[in-house]
Amino acid sequence: MAWQGTGKTGNEWFNALILNRYLTREISRPFAVILGILCVLFTGYSVASILSDAVSGLLPTLTIAELTGLKLLIALDVLIPISLYFAVLLSFGRLYGDSEFTAMWALGVQPTQIARIVLSLAGIVALAVAALSLEVRPWAYQTSHSVTWHGATSLDVNAMQAGTFYTSEDGQRVIFLTHRAGPGAPAQDVFVRRQLAGHTEVIFAKLASSLQQRAASGQHEVYLTNAHVYEIYPPESAQNDQILNAQGLIIDPESAPGAAPAYNPITADSLDLMRSSSPRDIAELEWRLSTPISTLLLALLAVPLSYSRVRQGKYAKFGQAILIYAGYYLLCTTARTWVEHEMIGTLPGIWWAPALLALVLTLILATPHWRNRRAAKARAAAAKAGANAS
Repeated sequence: MAWQGTGKTGNEWFNALILNRYLTREISRPFAVILGILCVLFTGYSVASILSDAVSGLLPTLTIAELTGLKLLIALDVLIPISLYFAVLLSFGRLYGDSEFTAMWALGVQPTQIARIVLSLAGIVALAVAALSLEVRPWAYQTSHSVTWHGATSLDVNAMQAGTFYTSEDGQRVIFLTHRAGPGAPAQDVFVRRQLAGHTEVIFAKLASSLQQRAASGQHEVYLTNAHVYEIYPPESAQNDQILNAQGLIIDPESAPGAAPAYNPITADSLDLMRSSSPRDIAELEWRLSTPISTLLLALLAVPLSYSRVRQGKYAKFGQAILIYAGYYLLCTTARTWVEHEMIGTLPGIWWAPALLALVLTLILATPHWRNRRAAKARAAAAKAGANAS
């Protein structure tokens, strides 16, 4: 019973189905493991990045967890393609190292048949990446910006530490405590700057302590002792600057109206980007559309790249594969930046980077040397082994 890449008999179709299921299973296992490891690493990095920011570090635990999950959703359209790329490389490297591919070539399986199986699996993954990139990613960005904005306008003042400037993301509010015995203790020499409607308010207070009653924002109000309040108006305003000195003053530091998050293409709906002529919007749209294409190209590239000699080991090509991926990702991000800054037109836009990778891949897969060399060597080895046995 022989396997033929172009056979149409019942046995041959059955054998092709077995091969398809076997290779899909061999790729899926390392794909799940690699993706899981990358997600864990990225989650740890995201938590550390959020907590390293003074303002974000004061957010509630549930808000930090929500932001971390949203950041992971945003990163999936990059993590999934690279996971599939290395999964194909790892699984096929093992098959080469264990001489399983040599046995397949000897039985008549063609390398192009293997590539078609990988293409089918990559096509399914690419559809998921397209959904993530076009729909989930902008929603996650928009939600993340909204959560960050609302969290920054309702900080836990009791948790603020002395010696740190706490600046809201939009820059509308700055709080600085010079001295404090510990969390919840009264703060000494307090500075607050708030950007209010039409003017700037600056407050200096000798002492600040949190009150038990809550303000309209839901946060504890703060009692300021020996406070000096400066209302500063712009030069073109008809209002004069004002100074208020008070022995005692109750304020809600979180009540300053901050500006809503400004428009950003990464949060825009994909349909809106398609109707836009802005270079920034077009660069973002092309990036979203390129991610499923990159998924297909990288998975196919891993097929010829995974070739190794019997004793080389399944990790033999990992260094080369990492360099290739890093170079390709750098080209894509550079092309995106060029489009955003109108250094190149929307056509070719960022498409020249995937097109370059597709050209290299086409030249490799179309080379008869790649298609026939391994099969010929495998058949020769099998024939020699049969002759020795007889």
